[in-house]
Amino acid sequence: MNEILKKFRDFGIIPVVRIDRAEDAVSLAKALIDGGLPVAEVTFRTDAAGEAIAAMKKAYPEMLLGAGTVLTTEQVDAALAAGAEFIVSPGLNPKVVKYCLEKGVAIVPGVNNPSQIEQALELGLDVVKFFPAEASGGLNMIKAMSAPYGKLMFMPTGGISEANLKSYLDFNKIIACGGSWMVKPDMINAGDFAGITALTKGAVNKMLGFGVKHIGINSANEEEASRTANLFSKVFGMDIHEIPISYFVGGGVEVMKYDGEGRLGHIAVATNYMDRAIAYLERNGMELDYDSIMRDEKGNIKLIYLKQDFGGFAVHLARW
Repeated sequence: MNEILKKFRDFGIIPVVRIDRAEDAVSLAKALIDGGLPVAEVTFRTDAAGEAIAAMKKAYPEMLLGAGTVLTTEQVDAALAAGAEFIVSPGLNPKVVKYCLEKGVAIVPGVNNPSQIEQALELGLDVVKFFPAEASGGLNMIKAMSAPYGKLMFMPTGGISEANLKSYLDFNKIIACGGSWMVKPDMINAGDFAGITALTKGAVNKMLGFGVKHIGINSANEEEASRTANLFSKVFGMDIHEIPISYFVGGGVEVMKYDGEGRLGHIAVATNYMDRAIAYLERNGMELDYDSIMRDEKGNIKLIYLKQDFGGFAVHLARW
């Protein structure tokens, strides 16, 4: 898979932007970055698209920027000249796809039926846009179509919202979702960049689903841990579940049988998607302790600690 497209999985959401005035581009880019999504597909449905991409890339070179609604090779050239790093099209035009592949540019063409999927595979693609997603049968259609096509990944776009986002991302053949609900054109034209940041944050929060899963309390030894666990049980009527290293009390408190991670203990923060959460935290300056990783029987990460101390507590990610 193209290295640019691998980043799609880390983001999970690709904002699809229609921008009418190039002078709004930098403010829009900042709003997306502040909201936690330094990525955008700027559609070539307006004359401002190329200039907007160039302005965003100049102001924020760390952003991953692409061009959408690309219909011709001439538009591919214009998008690349502006600084686009990937191309998205509403349909599958073999001429445009081949042109991008010859240039080594990531392209995600639109499909919505098996014949188009097979054309994409014949062209050597492993990621396609499912468009218009909801109008073409939504997630059920993707599941029905995807089974015969091995490792092909889909980016559904069209009708995706915060309400159905997670249902799409839960399916393992969805690389990311394209969405415009957090970057509505009327909000851009009105200069409501604070509103765009808020909607973007909401989308990221919905996707990652961060929440405290349990709090771990350190103990000097197993005897002290037992006393603490039994005190919780006696006072609050919580059940105790013992495992080799700790006592879980009521599901939300873990009393360690030893002096574990953190000066006082640890906090387990759960997330819907471990890899996306790791990428998000690292984009936001957090360091993670890769030596602390624990994996499940399938090799997926189920636990990783952050290097930063939070008020005397170590913090690790965990899956819901």
